[in-house]
Amino acid sequence: MGEEIKYSRFIKSDYQQFEKRLKLETEILADWFASKSLSSKPPVAGYELEAWLIDENSKPCPQNKIFLEKMQDDMISPELARFNFELNVEPKTFNSSLLGDFEDHLTRLWHKCQQVSKSIGCDILGIGILPTLSDDDLSLENISSLDRYRALNEQVLRERKGKAIHLNINGNEHLQVEHRDVMLEAASTSLQIHLQTPLEKSLRYYNASMVLSAPLVAVGANAPYMFNKDLWQETRIPVFEQSVAVGGIGGAASGPVHRVGFGNGYARESLFECFRENLEHFPVLLPVTYDDKPENLSYLRLHNGTIWRWNRPLIGFDADGTPHLRIEQRVISSAPSMVDNIANIAFYYGLVEYYANSDIAPESELPFADTKDNFYRAAQVGISHRLLWTDGKRHSIQQLVLDRLLVEAEQGLYNLGISETDIRHYLGIIEARISSEQTGSYWQRRFTELHGRDMQLMTSVYRNNQQSNTPVHNWDFETTTG
Repeated sequence: MGEEIKYSRFIKSDYQQFEKRLKLETEILADWFASKSLSSKPPVAGYELEAWLIDENSKPCPQNKIFLEKMQDDMISPELARFNFELNVEPKTFNSSLLGDFEDHLTRLWHKCQQVSKSIGCDILGIGILPTLSDDDLSLENISSLDRYRALNEQVLRERKGKAIHLNINGNEHLQVEHRDVMLEAASTSLQIHLQTPLEKSLRYYNASMVLSAPLVAVGANAPYMFNKDLWQETRIPVFEQSVAVGGIGGAASGPVHRVGFGNGYARESLFECFRENLEHFPVLLPVTYDDKPENLSYLRLHNGTIWRWNRPLIGFDADGTPHLRIEQRVISSAPSMVDNIANIAFYYGLVEYYANSDIAPESELPFADTKDNFYRAAQVGISHRLLWTDGKRHSIQQLVLDRLLVEAEQGLYNLGISETDIRHYLGIIEARISSEQTGSYWQRRFTELHGRDMQLMTSVYRNNQQSNTPVHNWDFETTTG
C-alpha cells in the first residue's frame, strides 16, 4: 500500500482483470516456492516508523503535503491522514554496527523532520495513539491527497455495502464510536520491523514472529488512551482491527477470516500458504492496472498490501532481481524515544533469531490458539499478563522477559554478529524498562493519575521528554514543558 496508484472509478471488468492476473501471479509464486527460486541470502534488516505532525496545542496538524514537499527526502512518505507520515531506512545486512547505524540514521532523519515541521508551524511526535486526538480529527477532510487513500476508503465502504464502521473497545473504560469512512485507521501509528529471510528458514522465522508477538506488544506498549478513554495497554490493536473491518469472500467481516488480524494458524509447510489464502479468501479491494510483466508480481503484492496480518509476509526483489521473502512485524507502537525504538528492534531481532534457529520449533510446543490468546491478552493487560509459554507453564511477561527472553535475545543478537557493546546497551534499555515497569503506556497512565486527564499537558511533556531522546524508563512526571 506504499505505492501510489492511478484511480478514477473501478468497474466490473477491472475486478475481473485483476483477479485473472492475481491468479496467474499466485501460480508463478507457487512455482518459485516449488523450485526454490526465492533468495537464500542471509537475513537483512529494515524498519518503517510512523509518526504524527502536531500543532502548538499538541493537537493534529494536517500539513503533511507541504511538509513532504519541503522535506524532499525519499525516506519520508505520507500516511492515510494529513497529520501522519512515515520514516524509512535502507535495508542493511546484519553486521556488528547495525543497531548503532540504525539509531544514527533515525536520529538524523528525525531531527531533519523536526526542523522542517517547525518551519511550517508544526512539530513531530512518535506515539502509538495521539492522546489529544479527537473524533472530529478523523474526517475525510484530513485524508491525505493521494488516489490510493481515496480508493481504499471507497472500496472498504463498498465491501461493507455502505454499513458504518463501529469501534467498540472494552478496556479499563469503554469506547464506542461510529464512522462512515476508514479514517479510524489513522488513529494508530506503529514501528514496523522488517526481516528478509532465506527461503529455507522463512517458515521458522514467520512462526517464531507470531509466538513472540505477545511479549513484544507488551514490552513496546505505548497507546493506552483514545478519545480521552483509558482502554488497553496497546489500544492500537483493537483500533486497527476494527477500523478496516472487512472480512473474506462474501463480506464475512464478522467471521473467522479478517483483513486485519492475527491469523488462524501457523504456516505449516511454507509461507506460500498466506498468498494462497489471499487469493482464495480475500476479495480484491483495489483492482488497478499495471503495465508490466507477471513476474514482477505487482498485482499479488498490491493485494497482499490490503491484507494487514500483524505478522505479514512480503515479497520483494534483491538488487539482482532475485525474488525474496520478508516478514513485517507490525505489533509494536511508535516508541517514546528514538533509542527506545531501536531497543525494541534489537529485542525482536535477537528473539526471532534465537527461536527460529532453536532445536525445537516454538510452534511445536505452543498451540496456535494459545499464541493468539497470548497476543490479545498481552495487548490488553501488558507486562503483568500471565501467559502460557513454550515450557507449558504460565509466567508474567515481566518475569519471562527478565528471567529468560533477555538472555535468549542476547544470544540471538550475538549469532547475528551484533557487537557486544550494542547488545548490552539496547537490551539494557529493555531490561530497565521492564524492571521498572515503565513502558510508554505506564508513563502515560501514571502521568494522568498524578495530574488529571489533561491530554494537552501530558502530550506536551511527553514531546519534551521525547526530544531529549531519553529512554522512557528514565522519564519523570514533572509538568515542566520547557
